[in-house]
Amino acid sequence: MLVLLLLQIKHWYVDFVMQTPEMVAGKGIYANPKGVLHSAQHAIATLVILAFFTSLPLAAALALFDFVTHYHIDWAKMNYGCRDIQNPKFWNHLGLDQMAHQIVYLLITSVALL
Repeated sequence: MLVLLLLQIKHWYVDFVMQTPEMVAGKGIYANPKGVLHSAQHAIATLVILAFFTSLPLAAALALFDFVTHYHIDWAKMNYGCRDIQNPKFWNHLGLDQMAHQIVYLLITSVALL
């Protein structure tokens, strides 16, 4: 549970505190450096957390998994999700995006603690 809690705190901090408007805009353009940087920040933080709980090679592999999945979840939301905060679909898509990230964290935690 501690690993999952730390990943959730990490997610909040990187997604909602550290993320800049340029990163948000860049997430919708495939391979944009700002969008890549945002996902890299997630991967680095995941690596730091997991390094305390599992082997470094496994932590690195799971951090890479976090990078790839985070990048593509965000890219899909930016390209296929509603961007109008007045539209209920925006909130549905934001919730789906956040749920997808949390499912990834459940998978990461399960593998890390095998």
